[in-house]
Amino acid sequence: MFADLKPDEKELVGMWLDLGMKVCGDAVCDRVIWLTSTRLEKLAENGAELAELYRDPKDGRLWERLLPFPGGPPTLRFIPREEAERKFDI
Repeated sequence: MFADLKPDEKELVGMWLDLGMKVCGDAVCDRVIWLTSTRLEKLAENGAELAELYRDPKDGRLWERLLPFPGGPPTLRFIPREEAERKFDI
């Protein structure tokens, strides 16, 4: 189990680990996947930018999940409402 988002967190950047025989995500990747699948509410997608918009039901903050390329390691970052409205057309 991972920790919920803390009030002072603004960005979680996942990275790939090269284990020789395979490449896998680090603990931050695993936490981002856990947060977006169990704790955050998905609100919208922007396929052109490989981005998804989520809301934290605990405090209402908006979070953007980004991929640097299709299938890449995820980043989860706080996104201000004005930027979210513009980027996700909500």
